[in-house]
Amino acid sequence: MAVKAMTSKEVTKKIFNKEALFILDVRNEGDFQDWKIEGENFNYLNIPYFDLLDGVEGILESLPSGKEVVVVCAKEGSSVMVAEMLSEEGLDVSYLEGGMKAWSEHLEPVKIGNLKDGGEIYQFVRIGKGCLSYMVVSDGEAAIIDATRMTSTYLNFAKEMNATITHVFDTHLHADHISGGRVIAENTGATYWLPPKDATEVTFKYSPLEGGNTMTIGNTAIDIHAIYSPGHTIGSTSFVVDSSYLLSGDILFIDSIGRPDLAGMAEDWVADLRESLYSRYRELSEELIVLPAHFMIIDELNEDGSVSEKLGTLFAENHGLNIEDENEFRKLVTENLPPQPNAYQEIRETNMGKITPDEEKQREMEIGPNRCAVR
Repeated sequence: MAVKAMTSKEVTKKIFNKEALFILDVRNEGDFQDWKIEGENFNYLNIPYFDLLDGVEGILESLPSGKEVVVVCAKEGSSVMVAEMLSEEGLDVSYLEGGMKAWSEHLEPVKIGNLKDGGEIYQFVRIGKGCLSYMVVSDGEAAIIDATRMTSTYLNFAKEMNATITHVFDTHLHADHISGGRVIAENTGATYWLPPKDATEVTFKYSPLEGGNTMTIGNTAIDIHAIYSPGHTIGSTSFVVDSSYLLSGDILFIDSIGRPDLAGMAEDWVADLRESLYSRYRELSEELIVLPAHFMIIDELNEDGSVSEKLGTLFAENHGLNIEDENEFRKLVTENLPPQPNAYQEIRETNMGKITPDEEKQREMEIGPNRCAVR
């Protein structure tokens, strides 16, 4: 009996809608513990594929009746075989199309809101890695912020919006995922902007993204705030879009703050990180809607699947913004940090243009969760 595929988009919708799903993950235990598909009403069973080569009879009682079951593996092949064995036992199961490789690359566009003089702002949720990128669309023009390497998604979306991409921004030199910003700019003729303090080693031409600049996209203003030394870099820069939205990059997240160690400069950058969060952001309107470049846990998703919150609410509720003692703050962001992102040094070098790995190597470099935050 043929088994059906469940796409990453279908799984994403189940997460957004808080639907129930049972996941039989047939990867090795270490891979499962390190990184898995997460949903509020998801349940799991992790049995390595090699333990099922002789049959699935031993796990039948562990699978629920009356609940949708999907089998997951790294690239799809093993999950298809296990799903077929379960189907032969009379179970109605699916497999994740493309496996965790496809899950890592799925982008789900979510409309954040309308702009004052017409146009919209969209968030692209990379649900499998916690990456968030943005498109501002106004009067036939579009700007993209913190694009992933899945560039066709943005190009196709802009086409659907009848918008020409004129500007592409990276808030900082990314260390956890490969940027698609430069590729999009090359394909569209758009201007590619990068903070110059992050670009001292890049091998390509760019436009320097500096504080005080205001870009216009159609009828919409994007104000540049040079807020230095957040989670990863010395040049990280924040944007205020339409006087309503604060794109915070990796400085500030909804439930956490940025980590300052991925360039080996944690001790040097702690004071700058604190100044950004506790002084410069305090000068901004608390009514701004914070749109970060990442989320860390599934609880940060809103009802519609977006990730956002008012700056004033974060000042009240985000633990990282409420540490009065500077030594305690220093300990938080320099000690007991989560593991560093997979291949982050190679990712930084790719984003500098120093190395050009092929597509399969890029996928391999990015596999795993994002680890940009401290909480």
